[in-house]
Amino acid sequence: MSESTPAEGIRQLRFERPSGATSILLVRHGESIPIRPGETFPLVEGQGDPELDPRGVEQAERIGARLSRLRFGEKLAAIYVTNLRRTAQTAAPLARALAMEPVVEADMREVHLGEWEGGLYRVKLIEGGPVATRLMTEGRWDVIPGAEPDEAFGGRIRAAIGRVATNHPDQLVAIFTHGGVIGRVMAEATGASPLSFSGAANGSISEIIVMPDRWAVRTYNDTAHLEDL
Repeated sequence: MSESTPAEGIRQLRFERPSGATSILLVRHGESIPIRPGETFPLVEGQGDPELDPRGVEQAERIGARLSRLRFGEKLAAIYVTNLRRTAQTAAPLARALAMEPVVEADMREVHLGEWEGGLYRVKLIEGGPVATRLMTEGRWDVIPGAEPDEAFGGRIRAAIGRVATNHPDQLVAIFTHGGVIGRVMAEATGASPLSFSGAANGSISEIIVMPDRWAVRTYNDTAHLEDL
């Protein structure tokens, strides 16, 4: 045993964020209102913009209660939302608790679903059909007619994460975003196929560490704060 080795031996190492890296909590918005037959959600820049369901409001309150506490002695440096209101509504309890003003990062908005926008995506998945089958088997959103091209979607997500990380070295931030976006971030970080992580629950928290040369996944789909909801 060398002189630098403690007498009790070497304990297992605990993860420490590398110097200059950014911890990003990816929070999926709370559950949004149902889509009713024959109706569509209002659109913002061509994308469905439903508000939170009462269940989603409760999820938002629980997220706020959990994330307003210090984590290993570290507080949130910033809260980001997208230009779609369900993310701002979900972030609101946390923003109030911390007296912080959320920053809009529009490029973290959901993938554009083309002809399936405005809530029609939910209907089409339940109905099934050849396009829904291709979506699952090929793992690409852009099999939907008019949907955002896969590379364009991935490119804007990488750019947005890069901007946030550049603005917050050695800090912890939260981005309130969407299921498709979280899935894409996880796929980019791990090299998995684009839809491998498409199951993030409403109100869930995932975490990545953004370093200059790579992204590392710390957690995915943490719903401990929602277990009895």
